[in-house]
Amino acid sequence: MKESTKDKSSADFKTSRAAFWLILLTVFLDLVGFSIIFPLFPDMLEYYLGKEAEGSWFHSLIAQLEQLSGLEGKEAQFAATVLFGGILGSLYSVLQFLSAPIWGAWSDRAGRRNILVITVLGTAASYAMWVCADAFWLLIASRLFGGAMAGNLSVASAAIADVTDAKSRAKGMGMLGAAFGLGFIIGPAIGGALSLFDARESLAFIPGINPFSVPALVAMFLSLANFVLLLFVFKETLSAGARNQSTRPINPFALFKPSPYQGVNLTSILYFVFIAAFAGMEFTLTFLAKDRFDYAAHDNVILFVYLGLIIILVQGGIVRRVVPKYGEKNVVIAGWLMVIPGMAIVGICGTQPVMYIGLFLLAFGSSLVTPSLHSLVSLYTPPDEQGAVLGIFRSVGSLARAIAPIVGAFAYWKFGSEWPYLGAALILVLAIAFIRGLHRPDPSLHADSGAAH
Repeated sequence: MKESTKDKSSADFKTSRAAFWLILLTVFLDLVGFSIIFPLFPDMLEYYLGKEAEGSWFHSLIAQLEQLSGLEGKEAQFAATVLFGGILGSLYSVLQFLSAPIWGAWSDRAGRRNILVITVLGTAASYAMWVCADAFWLLIASRLFGGAMAGNLSVASAAIADVTDAKSRAKGMGMLGAAFGLGFIIGPAIGGALSLFDARESLAFIPGINPFSVPALVAMFLSLANFVLLLFVFKETLSAGARNQSTRPINPFALFKPSPYQGVNLTSILYFVFIAAFAGMEFTLTFLAKDRFDYAAHDNVILFVYLGLIIILVQGGIVRRVVPKYGEKNVVIAGWLMVIPGMAIVGICGTQPVMYIGLFLLAFGSSLVTPSLHSLVSLYTPPDEQGAVLGIFRSVGSLARAIAPIVGAFAYWKFGSEWPYLGAALILVLAIAFIRGLHRPDPSLHADSGAAH
């Protein structure tokens, strides 16, 4: 009987470990497909502006924004393109905000695997729409649909919580962040490299083929590969006994309410503030590089590879060592204090080396903050509520990412390229005092849950 129990425990461990790595692979492939578009964004807006007919709603809107900017000529058009890009960039995150708590809550009842299979297939469909997006409205539709499917990151976070115990939670969330960072490297690198290939002649048989269809095709095939792995290899991480059978509202605004679990609300507020500040920088960075240093799409690859490498090194190696030693709260404070000068340096930089110094501080600091906040909110939450609470937590980040591109682009458009960064630094300074209110999680809450890695 003892041997049988031992064999069962060993099998459960192997299953959990395999699920853990498949979740990381899922997040990695998701982020590769998502971030492929980043270095293309400025050129894409210029392409569609040139393609749309004079007098179209797109041209009319850009003309109005140029007039309001108070600038003239190419400077006015560039500023207007940045602002419109901010509006377009926010669409993806708006849908992610609306869908993340829904997917998370459904996964608490239906299981993580079922929801991941559905959403990853939907993600592949959104990239297929982008392949055929010769018209600007179809590009918008693909981003909206893709954003709705991208709410599944909350399910991936919950699945990591399923297969880690309280002691290894920070490590698991750190490795999730490392997978995110690796996807963040590979995606823009692929996007920038493939931007050199225009397949409109060789792929003319595809309706709506456009200069950016090759990156879209690669993103689609990566998502389909992810779908096959989830469908045939991934094992469910949430046991039937741990599933929440209560009827939970699927209205995201009904889900988006104060949590009864101590610490969750403050952690979510801090996450919102941090992501809002960081995402404004993240979105306007390619425009700043183009504006100040004349970067093209393939030049932007360097920026994202540099940022991604730092994220991987910190989240994949440093976080899991410093959090057990110093605690999540202290790690959050340390990272927060690195990001503030990083923002200011990027905002005022006049040379590329200075910009890269600022980006180092930004990437290193953010790599400490985000997995630590994820770990905290998970440790504050009972095991059977992980999907719903982490779904709401992800929605907080998505809402910040929905607002930040517009606010950052508006500041860039109206006040100058340095203000998205200096303004973000100021907001982070004002928020430091609230970090002191984070308390130590109750270890008894997760005493009997998870599996160590």
